[in-house]
Amino acid sequence: MTTNQQLEELAAHLELKLGERLAGHHVAHRELTIEVAARDIPSVVEFLRTDGTCRFTTLVDITAVDHPEREKRFDVVYHFLSMHLNQRIRVKAAVRERDIVPSIVDIHPSANWFEREVFDMFGVMFSGHPDLRRILTDYGFRGYPLRKDFPTTGYTEVRYDEELKRVVYEPVSLVQEYRQFDFMSPWEGAEYILPGDEKGGAAG
Repeated sequence: MTTNQQLEELAAHLELKLGERLAGHHVAHRELTIEVAARDIPSVVEFLRTDGTCRFTTLVDITAVDHPEREKRFDVVYHFLSMHLNQRIRVKAAVRERDIVPSIVDIHPSANWFEREVFDMFGVMFSGHPDLRRILTDYGFRGYPLRKDFPTTGYTEVRYDEELKRVVYEPVSLVQEYRQFDFMSPWEGAEYILPGDEKGGAAG
């Protein structure tokens, strides 16, 4: 099992080799997270992959976190695995809404669909990506579903129109207001009896 001391030793190695490209790091839950500027992502990822001490050759995931209250709204987050070290590392870069992040598809071809997903869900753009388009939503989808200001109902709804013989998009139309349900019953300490519950009491 990887210890915090081993992760701190790895962080010290990265500080020595990466210099100013390493903006910060921290260890939590036996995982090392390093912070870099978006422009440095390709060179840092290439170093993590090829350095003999690291060998983080497996890209596990790319995702993002939305912080709408910040000037740099998004954290773009990369997860890598080193079979050599039996360790994982997380790389984070804070970016503004209109910033463009360099693609790492040339270094890790598996980043292709991950970057498309981050673009589709958060609207983060990647320069140098060979085919940056939506991957989970429809091509005409409006907005980015994993942004925290995206409405839970979405902006449009989709249905098949029998007369037009095609799929049509329409503004969301809720047939009733949201309702609150407490799902209480007498067996959970409610002060009222639901219809039919009195029979259960009589049978007892």
